[in-house]
Amino acid sequence: MSELSLSACQRQVDEWIRTVGVRYFSELTNTAILMEEVGEVARLMARRYGEQSFKEGEEEEDLGMEMADVFFVLLCLANQTGVDLEQAFGRAMEKKTKRDRLRHANNPKLK
Repeated sequence: MSELSLSACQRQVDEWIRTVGVRYFSELTNTAILMEEVGEVARLMARRYGEQSFKEGEEEEDLGMEMADVFFVLLCLANQTGVDLEQAFGRAMEKKTKRDRLRHANNPKLK
């Protein structure tokens, strides 16, 4: 599968919403859906990597799909609010690099 830029992902989601999804849910509804999807990732992480166990008869879910669900709703919100995620991600990486250049390297907990 070829790599997609964040901008291409935003365009692909927008096209899907306009052709299949009818319209975007409101920003507030999508924020609530995002929290719900993040909760599903957290639930799976707690069972797979934490101390919680799966219930009897409960099947282990696909972590990648759960993360992709989070990403999809985040892309919807970016489209709705006019955020260019590719540009914002670049700025975030620059900020984190400047802020944390020595912080993590000098953190004894990470050694």
